[in-house]
Amino acid sequence: MFYPPQSKYVLTTEGEEVKKTKILGYAVAAAIAAAGFSSNAFATNGYQLIGVGQYAVGMGGAVVAAPDDPLSAAISNPAGLALMRPQAAFSAEIFNPTRKTNMGFGEIGSHSNVYGIPAIGWVAPAFGDGIVFGGGVYGTSGLGVNYLQQVPSQIPGYPNSYAQAYSSITFIQMAPSIAMKVNSHLAVGASLNIAAEQGSFQQTMTGYAPGSVMTPNGQMSPIGPIAQTGGLNLSTPSWAYGVGVTIGALYKVNDMVTLGATYKSPMIFTPLTFQAGAQTAPNRTPGSPGQYSGHLNYPQQVALGIAIRPIRQWLISVEGQWINWHNTLNTFNIYGPWQGTNVEALPLNWRNQWVANFGTQYDVNDWLQVRAGYAWGSNPVPNNSNAIAANTIFPAVVQNAITFGATQKLGMGWKLTEAYMHEFANTMTGAPGSAPFAYYGDQQAAASSTLAENSYGVQVGYDF
Repeated sequence: MFYPPQSKYVLTTEGEEVKKTKILGYAVAAAIAAAGFSSNAFATNGYQLIGVGQYAVGMGGAVVAAPDDPLSAAISNPAGLALMRPQAAFSAEIFNPTRKTNMGFGEIGSHSNVYGIPAIGWVAPAFGDGIVFGGGVYGTSGLGVNYLQQVPSQIPGYPNSYAQAYSSITFIQMAPSIAMKVNSHLAVGASLNIAAEQGSFQQTMTGYAPGSVMTPNGQMSPIGPIAQTGGLNLSTPSWAYGVGVTIGALYKVNDMVTLGATYKSPMIFTPLTFQAGAQTAPNRTPGSPGQYSGHLNYPQQVALGIAIRPIRQWLISVEGQWINWHNTLNTFNIYGPWQGTNVEALPLNWRNQWVANFGTQYDVNDWLQVRAGYAWGSNPVPNNSNAIAANTIFPAVVQNAITFGATQKLGMGWKLTEAYMHEFANTMTGAPGSAPFAYYGDQQAAASSTLAENSYGVQVGYDF
């Protein structure tokens, strides 16, 4: 029973079409995860970019042993800054993911499919011979999903119910870095990773039920459909701030072979906090209006690489990465005024990921370089029905990407770099009946997630 503002009437519902299932709650958990890192809610490496800057993209992300500009160095291996002449780079990239899911009434696509990724990098001498200061800054905005699934009404003549899944995220990271050339073979470097993220999301089900109205004389009179909405709705944007470090090294074995290694610490964030109305947790625990919050941290990771030049004009780079997703996205806890508890655990079931990157570059002449790359990543989302249902609106399931790129040296210190990336579509499908809203329609519908990606970018560089 509720009282509409400025009304003498009392409305009551006589039936309830909006019911919550455990699987629906899993989908909510996925929405929360998607809200965490916008720049990383795509790409082969879970929700990480394959590379920042168009040189790194064109090399398929295989740059830990072969950084070539301030962006690829500051973000992937800061030791590379020590080997560069003073320069700056400005990158702009259009990212175009295609996402689909089945929430129980057939496959639908997301309505938000184009995002921008700007980036700036620089390096300059500092603090004496062999020591340089540089860094990189990049950001994205608007990333997330926007699903709206029509659900046929179970009451003849009533409007359709609908399931809504929405997230919008902004992510900005800067990486001020210092690097030193120790000797003719060894360079070392470190970056301070400072980031800000903003997230808002919603995972709700709205249905219509018959109701009645109490007239001023105390009699109940039936009225038309009354809308009822349930689920999680944390759609007021919230900012969180995080910090971590990257340390890296490059070792030049000889003129043909260079080895690279980096370690990125976990990036620890302040909580995302939301002022929100009544909520419903995955296990149907109700939450009162108030403040809800949760931490979404960035995982630690290790990368090792080797760069080989069979001849002076030809570069081959190979890299392997380990990313500790299990400690970040195995379970997400939402703190708030839940009934009987102050925290609800949302299982996402992510596992650690192995990534392999391959890149090659050829100097056609003094002004043109061409490159290509390939990236493969194991799937951090386990191939089981519960995990697939939990991640239907966070479909980080792509595994194979190819990239192409080129650089033109324009003279007077200017250079232009372009890159294209294509991630091949991958679909994960759960068992019959695992779709988040199968209860309302096709009870044998299977949860599924499909993702494919393209990106197009251009970068302008200047050597001082």
